[in-house]
Amino acid sequence: MNEFLTYLATDPFLFTNTKFWIFFTVVLGIFAIIFKKKKLRNAFLFVASLFFYYKSAGFFFILLLFSTITDYSFGIAIDYFEKKWKRKFFLISSLAVNLLVLSYFKYSYFFTDIFNQIFSTNFVTVDYLSLWANQLTGSNLDIWTIILPVGVSFYTFQTISYVIDVYRKKVKPIRSIIDFGFYVTFFPPLVAGPIIRAAEFVPQLYRNYQLSAREFSFAMFFIVSGLVKKMLIADYISINFVDRIFENPLLYTGFENLMAVYGYAIQIYCDFSGYTDIAIGTALILGFQLPINFRSPYKAKTISDFWRRWHISLSSWLRDYLYIPLGGNRNGKIVMFLALMLTMLLGGLWHGAATKFVIWGGLHGLALAVHKVWTTYLPNKNPQKKQPIKTIISIFITFNFVCFAWLFFRADSMQTVELMLSQMTYKMFEVDIFTVISNYAVVFSLILFGFVMHWLPETIKENYRAAFHKIPIVLKVVLVICVVLFLYQVKSADLQPFIYFQF
Repeated sequence: MNEFLTYLATDPFLFTNTKFWIFFTVVLGIFAIIFKKKKLRNAFLFVASLFFYYKSAGFFFILLLFSTITDYSFGIAIDYFEKKWKRKFFLISSLAVNLLVLSYFKYSYFFTDIFNQIFSTNFVTVDYLSLWANQLTGSNLDIWTIILPVGVSFYTFQTISYVIDVYRKKVKPIRSIIDFGFYVTFFPPLVAGPIIRAAEFVPQLYRNYQLSAREFSFAMFFIVSGLVKKMLIADYISINFVDRIFENPLLYTGFENLMAVYGYAIQIYCDFSGYTDIAIGTALILGFQLPINFRSPYKAKTISDFWRRWHISLSSWLRDYLYIPLGGNRNGKIVMFLALMLTMLLGGLWHGAATKFVIWGGLHGLALAVHKVWTTYLPNKNPQKKQPIKTIISIFITFNFVCFAWLFFRADSMQTVELMLSQMTYKMFEVDIFTVISNYAVVFSLILFGFVMHWLPETIKENYRAAFHKIPIVLKVVLVICVVLFLYQVKSADLQPFIYFQF
C-alpha cells in the first residue's frame, strides 16, 4: 500500500502501467457513489488529479498548485477591474509569472550558457524547487540538475489561454478555486494534452453526469485503440528499430536510415495520438468530453492542412494566442510571413531549447509561408472538382516533407542528422533491400499496419467504430480484455514513457 501511495521516479503513473488502471478503477468506484453531487464530484476529481500528478511527477505537484492558485487569482482580478490598464497589468503579470516558470525549467541551461559565453562568467544552474524540498522534508534530491516537470508546457499553456480569454471577455472567471483547480489538473489530459480551452470545458463542470451506451462504447474503443497504438506499434518500433538507428546511424545502410525516419513518423503519431485517445476515453467515462487532437495528419494535402490535423489543440493555441496577435493575415504579406515564421520558431522552442527544434519549427514556418504564396498567386480554380492524381501527389509531397522535418525533431544532435543524411545519400543500397525487410519483418509489418490503418478512408473507420458499438456488452468486454491481455504479453520489458512527456 505504501508503494502505491509513494512517488517512485522509476515507476511513474502511465496509461500503460497496471497501477494507473487500479487507480482509475478506484476513482470510478468512488465517482459512482458521488457523481450526482456536482460540487463533491468536482472536488473529488480535483484531489484525485493532484494525486495522479504526484504519482507522475513527485514534488512538482507543488508547482502545479502554484500555477493553479496564481492564475485563479489573476483571472478574478482581471474581471474585477474595469479600467483597461489595470486589467492589462494583471494580464501581463500572469503572462510574466507563467513564462518565467516555464522558461526556468525549460530554458535555464540555454540562457545560462549564452550568458556565460557572452560575459565570460561561470554561472551554474540550480534546481531551487529541489533545494526547497530538501530543506522542508529532509530529502536528498539533486539540486544541480533541473528536471523538467511532466506536462508543465501543457498546463501552463492551458492557464495562459484561460487568463487571456478572461481578459478578452470571452469567458467569465471561475469563482470556485476547487472548480478552477479541477479544470487545470483534470488527470486524463494533464501531462500530454490536449490543451483544453476554458470555454470548452468549464460548462461541463456544472452539468449533470451523462453517459450514453454509444458514448461508453466509443470510450472503450478509444482506450483500446490508444493502447494498441502505444504498446503494440509505437513501443515495438521504437525499441527494436528506430532508437537503434538514430543512436548509431553509421552501423546501418541508407535504406535502413530512411526506414527509421518513416518508422519514427508512425511511432510519434501512434505514441502521441495513442495518449490522447486514452485521455479522451477515460475522460468520457467520467462524463467529460475532450477535443479531438488528431485527424489523420498524414492524409494532409498541404502543410497548412497538416497543422489543421496534427496536435490540433497546440496548433490552434499558437494561431489564436500568438499568430493572430502578431498580425496574422491583417497587415499585409510581409507581416503575415514574419508572423508565420516567428510562430513556428516559437512552436519549435516550445518543444525545447535546442537547435534541432528551432530548425524543425523553421522548416514548417518556411513551408507554411511558401504554401501561402502558392495559394495566393496560383489558386486552385476548381476547388470542388475531384482530382485524385493531384491529391495523391500533394499528400505524397506533404508527407515526405513532414518526415524530413521529423529527422531534425528526433535526432539527438545535428551530427546525427548529418550522418543519417549522408548514409541515405551515399549508401542507400549497400545491402539487398529484401534481406533488410526479411531481417526486420515484424517491425516493417507494424510500420505498414500503422500507415494502412492511418490512411484508411474515414467512412471505413466510422464503420468499424459503429460495428464495435453494436457488439453485445458481454462480448465487448471479453474482446477488450483479450486485447489488453495480448498487449501486456507483447509489451516491452520496461514501460516506455510517452514521447510528449518530455515537452
